[in-house]
Amino acid sequence: MQMRFPLAEEPDPQAAEAGRLLFARESLFVKGVVAMSGLPPADRIEICFSGRSNVGKSSLINALTGTKGLARASNTPGRTQEINFFTQGPDLYLVDLPGYGYANAPLPVVEKWQRLLKQYLSGRQTLRRAFVLIDARHGAKPVDEEIMTRLDSSAVTFQCVLTKTDKIKAADLDKVVEQVRGVLTKHPAAYPEIVVTSSEKGDGIATLRAIIYGLMQE
Repeated sequence: MQMRFPLAEEPDPQAAEAGRLLFARESLFVKGVVAMSGLPPADRIEICFSGRSNVGKSSLINALTGTKGLARASNTPGRTQEINFFTQGPDLYLVDLPGYGYANAPLPVVEKWQRLLKQYLSGRQTLRRAFVLIDARHGAKPVDEEIMTRLDSSAVTFQCVLTKTDKIKAADLDKVVEQVRGVLTKHPAAYPEIVVTSSEKGDGIATLRAIIYGLMQE
């Protein structure tokens, strides 16, 4: 019987090279968006990244692009309330959604952000996949399930990416993977494969690059 939500395998050499070349292209910050009217033209494929504050989203984007400091982490979790767009060559946007958790954000800011997120996820036809980042040290939390439910209702396919896997022991990682699998079974928009990464060690980066390259070929 095939396991539900298996770990993504390393790409074959051809796919790995295609992914490497995709992310060898120039990466540039385009703009931070606070309202739908500010979105750049939907003239290319988009991939978005979502996750709790301090999940390692900026580090992952920087590791993928090989560009230090391209995505900058906010010093105060929950404060960055913009959708940040980056070009990855002429035909791909990488979209960095604000870290959720909202520990330090006023309620009106949270409500405004939630409206913008809902509008973006529901209305962006060029969005191919959302990557939902989960800190491997903590597993999936209720706030992660909230964003998964929103992606379900927006009919946006999302794929779970475990971050900071170098920070825990293999046995503990196995337990977290099982916990995350249990959560994902409740979400119809979940892509049936989990990516395990460490931005610091480079683990899983080639796999994620190859997955994104594959999405561009569909």
